[in-house]
Amino acid sequence: MNYRHAYHAGNFADVLKHLVLTQLIQGFKRKDKPFAYLDTHAGSGMYDLRSEQAGKTGEWRSGIDRLWRERSPQGALAEYLGAVKAAQPEPGSGPTLYPGSPWLAAHLLRPQDRLLLIEKHPEEAALLRQTMGRDSRVAIHQRDGFEALGALLPLSEKRTLILIDPPFEQEKEFEAMQAGLQAIQRKAATATVALWYPLKDAQAVARFHRGLKGTGIKEILLCELWVRDPKTPAMLVGSGLALVRPPFQTDAALKAVLPQLTRTLTQGEGAGFRLEWLVAE
Repeated sequence: MNYRHAYHAGNFADVLKHLVLTQLIQGFKRKDKPFAYLDTHAGSGMYDLRSEQAGKTGEWRSGIDRLWRERSPQGALAEYLGAVKAAQPEPGSGPTLYPGSPWLAAHLLRPQDRLLLIEKHPEEAALLRQTMGRDSRVAIHQRDGFEALGALLPLSEKRTLILIDPPFEQEKEFEAMQAGLQAIQRKAATATVALWYPLKDAQAVARFHRGLKGTGIKEILLCELWVRDPKTPAMLVGSGLALVRPPFQTDAALKAVLPQLTRTLTQGEGAGFRLEWLVAE
């Protein structure tokens, strides 16, 4: 596996994923009882936007940099952006660091909550330990993220939030996510799960949605955003998340900000978003 997220950190797909993750965590925090956060493809935890990798693609400039320049972000956008700003070494300047999902989760979680971070890539796992290893709430595992679901679940906490966001550099990642979800159902059937996917192959996405329906799981919310015409051939046009058993009012919080976020991130004609229940309760 050669994928390194440093080339893509802070792009439009990260913005949507981490906006949604922020809202899921906020929903969990409405109750006092502790919960666990499990990240199957954690990455290094923090990314330097001044690095050679980030500069080579410049993807963050059409992602987090655009949102950063918004004068009056509201609601969920303000909460997410506030977390990103908390990661900056110099408050008040533009974004120079972009926090990955492990750092964002650790920033938002409470002392009684716990994080399990899974990363298979040796170099990324080493960087993750440097970034997150001193936090007593954090356990880091260098292993395959999908294998970890079967090995680590169920957790001692009754409430669990799981993020599954593979790099999609290999074939059958959609199938692996479905298998991972089925493993979760067997071992932690009440967990909230966020499954991230790219909008590039419309037929593959449609098959994935049909597969989710076929699981018989209730409460699956789809949240998708595309920055250009979805029919653009052989090109990443956007991303989506399938949210299994999201906290109450997650859909309302996202519905309130997705129009503004789409306007901010658009890269051409045909940009848009989708927020709908694939399977209702």
